[in-house]
Amino acid sequence: MRWRSSRRGVLLLVLAGAFGARPASAQVVGLEPDWFTPLDPVIDFTGMLGAKNPSFTLLNVDGLGDVTVSFAGAFVGQRVTGTDQRTLTGLPSGPLTLDTTVITEVVNDGAVGATSPVLSGDPSFAGPISVLFSVPVAAVGLKGGSFDFAGSTTIQAFDATGAPLGSIVNSQAGFEFYGLRTTSGENAIAGISFYVKNVEDVADLVALDNLTFAGARLPVITTPEPATMVLLGSGLAGLGALRRRRKAQPPG
Repeated sequence: MRWRSSRRGVLLLVLAGAFGARPASAQVVGLEPDWFTPLDPVIDFTGMLGAKNPSFTLLNVDGLGDVTVSFAGAFVGQRVTGTDQRTLTGLPSGPLTLDTTVITEVVNDGAVGATSPVLSGDPSFAGPISVLFSVPVAAVGLKGGSFDFAGSTTIQAFDATGAPLGSIVNSQAGFEFYGLRTTSGENAIAGISFYVKNVEDVADLVALDNLTFAGARLPVITTPEPATMVLLGSGLAGLGALRRRRKAQPPG
């Protein structure tokens, strides 16, 4: 897997006919870290210190092709509120587009447990972060933190029209892996927003790192052993013979 980095603005994602938020059929559920595989791409911001609203292009992602992942503080249509601590309110406009006037920046993080460098919002470690995928994906994961307490910070997923797909919150203080995927398994997540729920709850050192994602995966289908197939075939044949005998009997 290879990636190219860019500090230039936003990648605009336009889908034909997607001109407003509409109810989404997909929903999301939480994921454990081991759902992702070593083959899934990881963005760790190495060598990007000081970059604002960075962008990465990953080539030949399994099931997705080339994917550009772009960062900013919010999506167009969302409102940033607060001063020392900032959060997001409202829903994005369609099609889902980053608002590059709301800044994110790659910074060093000296907190115990951090994997520096990390991506921070504005103000540093206290602002929202939004992520846009040029191709919708089925699952997203990242390392977030460090949090003051459980339930303080949200990740909300959106489809390409800006319609919400659902959200998850952190379950512990400190650092945590967040992961979510569509319940249907389809590639429907066009972007996520990562932010504190309440500006009065100071969840210090809010930043993300090691962002990973994946496309739709087919369920594993177990093929029956040959002996099982023979027994199954014999059973079906016997059932068919029994039905024929019953049909041949004259009415009583």
